[in-house]
Amino acid sequence: MGRVFEADDLRGARFVDVDLTTAEFREVTLNDARFVGVVAHDVEVEGLISNLRVNGVEVMQFVEAELDRRHPERLLIRSADLVSLRKGWEALTDLWAATTDRIAALPVRDQNRRVDGEWSAVETLRHLVFVTDAWFRRGVLGVEKPYHPIGLAPHFVKNQHEMGLDPEAHPTLEEVRVVRAAQATEILAYLFEATDEALEEPGARTSEPGWPSDPSDETVLGCLQVLLDEEWAHHQFCVRDLARLG
Repeated sequence: MGRVFEADDLRGARFVDVDLTTAEFREVTLNDARFVGVVAHDVEVEGLISNLRVNGVEVMQFVEAELDRRHPERLLIRSADLVSLRKGWEALTDLWAATTDRIAALPVRDQNRRVDGEWSAVETLRHLVFVTDAWFRRGVLGVEKPYHPIGLAPHFVKNQHEMGLDPEAHPTLEEVRVVRAAQATEILAYLFEATDEALEEPGARTSEPGWPSDPSDETVLGCLQVLLDEEWAHHQFCVRDLARLG
């Protein structure tokens, strides 16, 4: 197994005549990176990418347009009006319902199996429990203690026990589905009851520590769009990994 480099070890480094075949870069920052004279066959890149130029051509506008063509719900979840956001949420709910049924049809060991070090299907759903609690129940509703214990936060979220999370939890798929269903009902009710004007208000302020640290740095719309984008992106990841399992 290759050497694992910790954060900041390679900032400003130059790689000259280095063979990086089969290398894996996970949770890295490549801002302002340059790749010159490289040979890159069968390369896969996933992440938050903007202003990417390949051989002098800015390619992300083409990538984004193709993703929108394949997944028209993306246009809805990026919108700034409640009707479109509600339709986008309903589309995501339908996608996840079908995919969760696929997960349920798997043996339990596969429901909890990681592919290439990514979260398992159950862990992905647990992460979205956390995302909903963080960006909707905390960020939009202002609930002081919003976190369900089975929610799965990324490693960089500190003080998880104090927040009410249980990193050692091992819920079943059905237990996670029950929590997700209750959250989905709460989100849909909000999208029917809120006003377009409310979307421009700052996110909620709360005295309790948690994630995000200060939701009021975002608008309510911004909090909702983070939630919707996370739901869409992790659905893509989950479907990708289910194909590998299947």
